[in-house]
Amino acid sequence: MGLVQDFNSYRSKMNEKIMASDSLIIKRIFNLDTNAYAEGHLDVRSKELIGLTCSLVLRCDDCVKYHLGKCKEVGLNTDEVHEAMGVATLVGGTIVIPHLRRAFEYWEELNHV
Repeated sequence: MGLVQDFNSYRSKMNEKIMASDSLIIKRIFNLDTNAYAEGHLDVRSKELIGLTCSLVLRCDDCVKYHLGKCKEVGLNTDEVHEAMGVATLVGGTIVIPHLRRAFEYWEELNHV
């Protein structure tokens, strides 16, 4: 399997297990997360770029992969994604660079799937 397929398969499998745990708190957090990225005063494309940049600054590789996938789904192009990742690197500093490398790799893989 490829990078994207491995990530999506693992994420789906573990999310099913998490949701089967019957934890009301976890279910509410997942629901809040889903609703936060729905169309509102900001469009979904903007929200996904915000999610991507925050994830890079917070250095969460899984979150970065997830938001890159969503960016692809909502039709963002490479220039838009790279510009957002540039802002994230500026805000987060050079410690973000290793995560930026993995983000570039994942984005390239998304565009070849």
